[in-house]
Amino acid sequence: MARLDSFYLPPQSWHAPFRLEGDEARHLSKVLRLGPGAVVRCFDGQGREGLFTVESAKGGVTLRLDSETIHEPPASETWLALGWNKSTRRGWLLEKAVELGAAGILFWEASRSQGGMPGVPKETWQAQLVAGAKQCGNPWLPVIEMVSGGAAGVIARCADFEQRWLLWESRDVKRSLTARDLTPTGRRVFVVGPEGGLTDSEAGLFQNAGYPAATLGSRPLRWETAALLCLGLAWLGADTN
Repeated sequence: MARLDSFYLPPQSWHAPFRLEGDEARHLSKVLRLGPGAVVRCFDGQGREGLFTVESAKGGVTLRLDSETIHEPPASETWLALGWNKSTRRGWLLEKAVELGAAGILFWEASRSQGGMPGVPKETWQAQLVAGAKQCGNPWLPVIEMVSGGAAGVIARCADFEQRWLLWESRDVKRSLTARDLTPTGRRVFVVGPEGGLTDSEAGLFQNAGYPAATLGSRPLRWETAALLCLGLAWLGADTN
């Protein structure tokens, strides 16, 4: 069976009459030119997906629910706490984070962050998450939060996480992070500094709060590369442990 075209149907819209709105409706009717009788896949980003038949594609897209699947939450959740960067690669990172199963992304303003961090997530970020989910078929979308208060704010936000890691490029850090270091269940968070790195004071706050410092190797990695490597280790750890 050919892969079905996928569309994002938000949780608040997951009820009869089922309707696609905005960009999703335009993509179905104007770009793909699908009409009545076409079968499509929709997902709500919270573990629910269904097969739908298009009933009408004029004046809005109306769908009929044919079958529904509700996925159990994963046994472990991987979160990224990323020091804010004025980065042109942020959208690319968001798409890849969906592919690698990130549960959440926490942006925080570090001492060496570039540019002012917005107070709330941007609407365009949601579209980039959705694009990643469509590509890989992931029924879950990561949560995006803007955490205020610097390093202390991240520590407070993640106080109840079962596993917390600080990725720090200091020469004094000798421990390398591997997939076997990661627990198979619960929530984990990886703290990654901005392009300019963490200050000693920030790193000290995290370490004093129970974040073991670890390295990802001998080469300094870009912000988005380090973030994706953390997600990759978690992905492999799910099969290793």
